[in-house]
Amino acid sequence: MNNDIARFNMIEQQIRPWEVLDGQVLALLLEVKRENFAPMAHKALAFVDMEIPLGKDADSDQVMLAPRVEARFLQNAAVKHTDKVLEIGTGSGYMAALLAHQAASVLSFELDPALAQQARANLQTAGIQNAEVRQADGSQGALADGPFDVIMLSGSVAEVPQVLLNQLSIGGRLLAVVGEDPMMRASVITRTAEQQWQTSEPWDTIAPRLKGFPELNRFAF
Repeated sequence: MNNDIARFNMIEQQIRPWEVLDGQVLALLLEVKRENFAPMAHKALAFVDMEIPLGKDADSDQVMLAPRVEARFLQNAAVKHTDKVLEIGTGSGYMAALLAHQAASVLSFELDPALAQQARANLQTAGIQNAEVRQADGSQGALADGPFDVIMLSGSVAEVPQVLLNQLSIGGRLLAVVGEDPMMRASVITRTAEQQWQTSEPWDTIAPRLKGFPELNRFAF
């Protein structure tokens, strides 16, 4: 398989039709080699419109998100070169690599020790020097390292914890997939003032749950 042709087709057939038209984002998707972040067993799937399993267990919910979802999140994040970014759910390290190309620094939390180690190796191989992977539960954020201009949740949550919203800088954006399967939406939450946040839900999608985040109580009495 010619990876360059497959990458071009991925952008033209999957990503552009999903309204990802930002020139910088599209150029970045050409530059950062997605196949180098895919597990060896699934490299042939690197450009396919699907989630790629990351865990050794076939039933694992640890995945690389579909390329169109990653790309649209990146476009909605509108990362600037001065931004400090927090990612929760490193996975393969691919999103951290994309963010690192646009931001001043990226701190990424991964709960799974094996994935954290592999992500560090992937980022090092890709020559990324401004992204740090920490093996830890990121559901409470990183108060001591904030505030952050962008917080990216690379997976879904039932609701966004206030503790994360409090770690946004004024003007900062938090991006996450929020809701319950099969009704989930991409949410972009912007901190507009010290105690004010504005939420937009620009598109529908579904993503696996991020570990460590609580579910909503379904029963109320």
